[in-house]
Amino acid sequence: MNHFNASRQPMQAQRPGSVPVSSEARKLAEDLMDAMSALLGLIERETELVRAGKVREAMTLEGKKQELSRSYVSAVGQLKANQDQLAKSAPELLSTLHRHHDAFRAMLQVNLTVLATAHAVSESVVRGVNAEIQKRNVPNTYTAAGRSAAPGPRHIAPLAVSRSL
Repeated sequence: MNHFNASRQPMQAQRPGSVPVSSEARKLAEDLMDAMSALLGLIERETELVRAGKVREAMTLEGKKQELSRSYVSAVGQLKANQDQLAKSAPELLSTLHRHHDAFRAMLQVNLTVLATAHAVSESVVRGVNAEIQKRNVPNTYTAAGRSAAPGPRHIAPLAVSRSL
C-alpha cells in the first residue's frame, strides 16, 4: 500500500503573477517523484516481507533496490544542482517536493526500524546457539577454590553459519 502515490497530485501549471515553471524544472521534479515512488514501493514490499518473516524473499529485492537507489540519488543530485533556479521559478513545486520527501523519509525510517529489529533478533538467536554449543564443548571442571573453571582457548570452537539455507 503506497501512501506516497495516493498523495501525489499533478503539478499546478502556474499561479497568476508568478514566473512560469520551465519544462526542465518540471521534468526534474517529476523524475525525483518517480524515483521516490518506485523506491518507496519496493521498500514497503521489503518491509512487509521482513515483518512476515520471509527474509530470503526480501533479500531477492536487493538488486532492484540498489538500482532504484542509484536512480533516486541521481535525481536528487540533478535537483540540487538546479535548486536555485527552481526556487525562483517554482517555489510551490519545490515545497511540494519537500513535503513528499519528508513522507518518503518517514517511510524509510519505518523500513530501517524493521530491518534493525530483524537483525537484532537474528543476532540474538545466533549468539544463543553459539553459547549452547560452547557449553557442550567445555569440560565441567573446578578450580582449587571450588569455582567453575573458565574454558581455555583450545576448548572454544568457532561457529560456522551457512547463509544458503
